[in-house]
Amino acid sequence: MSWRKSSASGGGQECVEVAAAGPAVLVRDSRDTSAGFLTLDPAQWKALLAAIRNGELEGR
Repeated sequence: MSWRKSSASGGGQECVEVAAAGPAVLVRDSRDTSAGFLTLDPAQWKALLAAIRNGELEGR
């Protein structure tokens, strides 16, 4: 599986990594990759991206 980090992270460790797994998207903490990951279906992934873009997760 190939994990990738956003190019906007600037190489920092304060972000998440994502990987494709068939139709699902896997999301994990880049600081603690051994802690496991979330598995999101396409609708959940789209909802997460929309919430991020809309600033709904700021300060959490």
